[in-house]
Amino acid sequence: MSGFVSFVGSGPGDPELLTLKAVDRLKAADAILFDDLSSGPILEHASAKADLVGVGKRAGRPSPKQHHVSQLLVDYAKAGGHVVRLKSGDSGIFGRLEEEIDALRAAGIEFEIIPGVTSACAAAAAAQIPLTRRLLARRVQFVTGHDVAGALPGDLHLQSLADPGATTVLFMPKRTFPALAEKLFATGLRPDCPALLAENVSHPDQTLQRTTMAALADQLSNEISSAPGLILFGELAETP
Repeated sequence: MSGFVSFVGSGPGDPELLTLKAVDRLKAADAILFDDLSSGPILEHASAKADLVGVGKRAGRPSPKQHHVSQLLVDYAKAGGHVVRLKSGDSGIFGRLEEEIDALRAAGIEFEIIPGVTSACAAAAAAQIPLTRRLLARRVQFVTGHDVAGALPGDLHLQSLADPGATTVLFMPKRTFPALAEKLFATGLRPDCPALLAENVSHPDQTLQRTTMAALADQLSNEISSAPGLILFGELAETP
């Protein structure tokens, strides 16, 4: 008999940001396939009998291919039992969730999706800012900073990203940010538009840097840390 798969969003890393349902599924799992950013104290909720399998992908490091991760998930599920696919943040946001769902559907394996706290929301909360504000920031947009080859996506809608009435959050942004900023300035975004660089969100070594788009682009042109991070920009990034 085939098993059952729970896609669990682990949040940005702080185990206290796990949902109650996420903790329940971790405790009940026979196997847990986890991302790098979902490891550490979060896995302390797992049963001592559960198989723990790291399948995380990080920029600039050797990582398993997506088709291998999907097949591994199918293989564990076909062996029976309850499998948790533990993804950082919320699995539906730049987590390649659909590819793994497609593999399960093709194999006839049932699944559920348990949402998690996105790193975007956690970063805004840590910085003590909202993502929206009446009359000022009417829209929030989440954008990936690189394509499958690690380059800046060529099909970004620059007019939307340069919209002064939006709060924009860039995921996996640091290596391509200088090039993106240059395009946005040419599209009309102010170089002094407020920006927030958040790294290691919700971890003890979290850092939050309030700056401007131009200053951050210059900084990342010269030095990029290996810490996972995101960039939030828009008028709300400068408060409080």
